[in-house]
Formats: sequence, C-alpha cells, structure tokens
Amino acid sequence: MKILLENTAGQGSAIGFRFEHLKEIMDGAGSKRIGVCFDTCHAFSAGYDLRDDTAFKKTFDEFDKVVGLDNLYAIHVNDTKTEIGSRVDRHDNIGFGKLGLECFRLILKEFPHIPKVLETPKEDNWDEKNLATLRSLAS
Repeated sequence: MKILLENTAGQGSAIGFRFEHLKEIMDGAGSKRIGVCFDTCHAFSAGYDLRDDTAFKKTFDEFDKVVGLDNLYAIHVNDTKTEIGSRVDRHDNIGFGKLGLECFRLILKEFPHIPKVLETPKEDNWDEKNLATLRSLAS
C-alpha cells in the first residue's frame, strides 16, 4: 500500500506546491511507501505550465528530475479558474478553465497507466460532461 502526497496550489503558508517540497517530505519520511498524486489545477496555480506540449514536457521533466516519475501513482484531473502562479486553488470543469483541453489530452496520452480522479465542480451533472470530454480526448 502507498501513501500519496498531493501537490498543493501554495495558498497562504502551505508547503507542497514546489516539487522540491514533495521530495523533501518523501526523503524525510524515509519510507518506500510514499508516492505522489499530481493535481493539475494545483500544479498550474503553483506556477507549473501544462497548457501545451513544450510546457507540459518541461514541467514533467522537472518533476522527473526532482521527484521521479516512478513515484507518480495518481493524477487528479481538473481545470482551474485561476491564472498560472496565482497560488489559489479553484477547480473548474475540463476545458472551461485556464488550462484548456490540450493539457488533458497530454495527460491521457503520456500517462495512460496512471489512475486518474476527476476533481471538478459537482453541480448540474458535470461529471458526465467532463468524462465525455476526457473520453473524446483519449481517442
């Protein structure tokens, strides 16, 4: 069983919004049972760009260098209402926020083997709409 750390948006005095924070926590725990759940909204709000192929690759190259892709065990998929680097955690529906659709197409393409959790607003049957959007991007 793994215990997963989730990257944060960095609101207030929160830690965990930089990849280095996650690595420090993992190293401090000294356990092979610690992994990471990557949250797309939180990463973008913390200043990691995911909007196009170049930015996406740069972000995940840095993640791999600092944390290691072998420590990535889950992804929270959600768009964001706030600008890059805002350090404000406000989830949005897939393709309706600042991340746009390309981020999610890349997540599905690059990490098909990683479990994903939809973390979007829950009103008005948006889960069905968000899942349909993600399925269309995966094909």
